[in-house]
Amino acid sequence: MAAIDLNCDMGEGFGAWAMGDDRAMLDIVTSANIACGFHAGDPSIMAETARLALEKGVRIGAHPGFDDRAGFGRRTIRGDSPAAIERMVAYQIGALQGCAALAGHRVTHVKPHGALYNMAAVEADLAMAIARAVKAVDPALLFVVPPLSAMDKAGAALGLRVLREAFADRTYEDDGTLTPRSVAGSVIHAPELAAERVVRMVLDGAVTSRHGTRLPIVADTICVHGDTPTAVAMAGAVRVALEKAGVLVRPPHPVQSATA
Repeated sequence: MAAIDLNCDMGEGFGAWAMGDDRAMLDIVTSANIACGFHAGDPSIMAETARLALEKGVRIGAHPGFDDRAGFGRRTIRGDSPAAIERMVAYQIGALQGCAALAGHRVTHVKPHGALYNMAAVEADLAMAIARAVKAVDPALLFVVPPLSAMDKAGAALGLRVLREAFADRTYEDDGTLTPRSVAGSVIHAPELAAERVVRMVLDGAVTSRHGTRLPIVADTICVHGDTPTAVAMAGAVRVALEKAGVLVRPPHPVQSATA
């Protein structure tokens, strides 16, 4: 039986400001990527999201991004050295580990956010800096990456277990990268369309680019972003469609942590 993880970025509010319906999403997904206080999130939100995830049996991971709340971590930021990026990522992973411990939960994966994710997908030095940070904090952490990307290669080179990710709610370019959000139609909002695309990704091992090119894709996990208006409906439609197609939706098996 085919199997796939279903993940969502969440915990992306700040203070009294909320983003997305995390409680509803945690009834659907099997893994949650929790913002670590830089692009969004704060200690209270991190701890509470970890607590809810534990209550609902959902695995959690760190979702580190650039220090850019105003741009929600989706603006390209230049100037930091690879060493500075490495420290920035390690800092955020550690922050979530502490908040998760308060909730009785454990961080099992890392997925970079927004511009950091997109830049590291194609820039080898940035990808290696993130992979080094993950390995230094805990080499048992799973590293969520785009397939065949610079992060995929960096994780493999450092001996990390990589989880290759595809997106339910984003379109692709002919080279396999995500269509920039500045392009109209780059974000998919129709739950039925997203569900149909995901089933084809999982069963056929391919996705069609926005220009009609068939792209081979091997995915271990599927992402639905939590900050769009149809996020919960989309995640629900994706899960139902996968299960109807005979696909087991489950979290990845974690590696035994050296710090456990």
